[in-house]
Amino acid sequence: MPYDPLPPTSHPAPDVPASPPAGRRAAPPAAVALVGPGQVGRALLEQMVAAGPRLRESGRAEIRVVALATSRRMRLSHEFADPLAAADALRDPAAPAEETDLVRLALHLRRVAAESGARPILVDATASDALAERYAAWLEAGLHIVTPNKHAGAGPLLRHRRILRAARAGGTHWRYEATVGAGLPVLSTLQDLVATGDEVVAVEGLLSGSLAFLLSAWEGGEPLSRSLPRARELGYTEPDPREDLSGMDVARKLVILAREAGASLELGQVRLEGLVPDALAAGDTEAFLQRLDLLDAALSPRLESLRAPGHVIRFVGRYTPAGGAVAGPVALPPDHPFAGLGPTGSAVAFSTRRYHPDPLTIHGPGAGPEVTAGGIFADLLRVVEAR
Repeated sequence: MPYDPLPPTSHPAPDVPASPPAGRRAAPPAAVALVGPGQVGRALLEQMVAAGPRLRESGRAEIRVVALATSRRMRLSHEFADPLAAADALRDPAAPAEETDLVRLALHLRRVAAESGARPILVDATASDALAERYAAWLEAGLHIVTPNKHAGAGPLLRHRRILRAARAGGTHWRYEATVGAGLPVLSTLQDLVATGDEVVAVEGLLSGSLAFLLSAWEGGEPLSRSLPRARELGYTEPDPREDLSGMDVARKLVILAREAGASLELGQVRLEGLVPDALAAGDTEAFLQRLDLLDAALSPRLESLRAPGHVIRFVGRYTPAGGAVAGPVALPPDHPFAGLGPTGSAVAFSTRRYHPDPLTIHGPGAGPEVTAGGIFADLLRVVEAR
């Protein structure tokens, strides 16, 4: 997809914080533009507002929100006094705003950051492939990117490599821990293993908190036609729940993990057994949600066929260098490490040359706006503190 590049720039401006009170270390400033102030984006704003005074007092970070944008409307500022109210105004058609122009937003972010000596950070809290297409230009132009958007990490391999090259050329950071495991330290752990010379033998995981929630509810007797709207309302699913049910969300996470392990894996190479019946694959999201009775009729017999005494049904993804990537529903025995996790539990087990035969396992809540926002926020602070 074509995009409008930003004008070339020199290396990002160094942080030049204002003089702090005597005896207190200056907090490094960051100018933040948030694209996608939905459930996750709003949770991130709430966390930044709540943590702001503590971060300033400790000298860790001075975070200023200078731009907010949805797919249609945006607001620009040198600093929003109340970012939450500004985000709410974007949803109010009567409130002042302008049509979203991502080139202008990026230029504004870079200019405001340069004027204040702040580090310019663009947070992409969307699931938009079109935004991922802009990453290379933004990174090369001096903007740092923090995101839970999986399209850049799991999209075409050539684009993925172009983004990495752009970050090196721009001296910028692309942080995406929240793409796998929400707030769990999955990617950073894998990156540390690889960087220190370990060799990945296999990666296995429950990579979808939303599918874990839906399958747990189904085993408890709740049909998917009832649990799916509830999961969507709680913010556990992608905007179109078929991204979760199809297993495509899991497939993208497997691709990201495989690439971090050194593989040149494309999304189409994942062997995927999804949970979307053919009759519901086409059409828009609202049409799909109005026909969930067909989901029960198609999936209940299929899931029943997987039942085994004492076992639980979970959607498991697995990658090995020799066998590639595969994902689908399986029955796990009660003593399996993944079997006893909570209803939105995610887990990743790394089998490596060091961690073998007992894998290094990370587990915890893998879905929900708050934990995902926490992962984004942690990445944002790493960018602020990076040198």
